Amino acid sequence: MDFDKELDARGLNCPLPILRCKKALAEITDGQVLKVMATDPGSVKDFQAFCKQTGHELLSLETQEKEFIFHIRKQIKS
Repeated sequence: MDFDKELDARGLNCPLPILRCKKALAEITDGQVLKVMATDPGSVKDFQAFCKQTGHELLSLETQEKEFIFHIRKQIKS
């Protein structure tokens, strides 16, 4: 999947992946896609809840061994 920015949150535990994601999303424009790589098993539920609460779109979630890859589209504000 295409993305505009990549965030490596591997090795970080809650809440750091979400905090770094929030910062990275602030650095891209509305509608762009952020790729996040994380290893914290709790990040799956954390990112699902984060997207639901903030209006960002969780486009995909892949699991590769002990790594989780998320593609998040930044909310388009009208």
